[in-house]
Amino acid sequence: MPLEVEVERAARRLADAGVRDARADAQALAEHVAGGGAALDRAGAGRLRDLVERRAAREPLQHLLGTARFRGVDLLVGPGVFTPQPETSSVVDAVVAGLEGLDAPVVVDLCSGAGTIPMSVAHEVPGARVHAVEADPGAFAWLERNRDALGLDVACHLGSAEDALPGLDGRVDVVVSNPPYVAEHELPAVDPEVRDHDPLRALVAGADGLDLVRMVEATAWRLLRPGGLVVVEHSDRQGRSAPAVFARRWRDVADHVDHEGLDRFVTARKP
Repeated sequence: MPLEVEVERAARRLADAGVRDARADAQALAEHVAGGGAALDRAGAGRLRDLVERRAAREPLQHLLGTARFRGVDLLVGPGVFTPQPETSSVVDAVVAGLEGLDAPVVVDLCSGAGTIPMSVAHEVPGARVHAVEADPGAFAWLERNRDALGLDVACHLGSAEDALPGLDGRVDVVVSNPPYVAEHELPAVDPEVRDHDPLRALVAGADGLDLVRMVEATAWRLLRPGGLVVVEHSDRQGRSAPAVFARRWRDVADHVDHEGLDRFVTARKP
């Protein structure tokens, strides 16, 4: 069966199921099964239909493919780790810009998950000394797997963001994090691909969604050198509340939008 025919059939099924990017997802699944070919045999068509039904049930596309493309790297992902999201690219942009002109800068990423941010920074800023901290053992296994698969020089640390890396206190140039930031009452409204498949501890952060942002703020204050930069992702509903966490003792506190124009991350400098 010609690949394009299977793609159109799959796209219709996914659209009927309410999948947001039905055509693109259908194309990705078909190409994954075809392995570069222009057609599918009967077995391949059956395999594609199985994957399409799983996607129609809102299993994440990245879980079905086994990888998530993020900027210049392909990250291994699956059950037990947060799936990289495109809005985090704007956070990486801010980190890379903040490292310009620094010689062998030290970067610490807190709540690293699969390594979306630290792997991207290590890939794009080869001279950086990058540390990735993750508290969940299951997610940490994915983090190490990606570090090894990509061959990047990232130091991976299993442990809480709260007491991370005391040996680097006052010596870090940039602290970055994409922490859990969903408020408990917001969870039912989260997309099923995220709500039903990403680990709950990677999503929910207390009544207002800021528990981990507050933890990151305290750790960043400890780790950063004077003038060091902190970059923290938040939800598009926290464009005022997240910067307020940093307002008391940081300078140059500012909130920024992502590539879709939505409030997405806060930056600040340690005095």
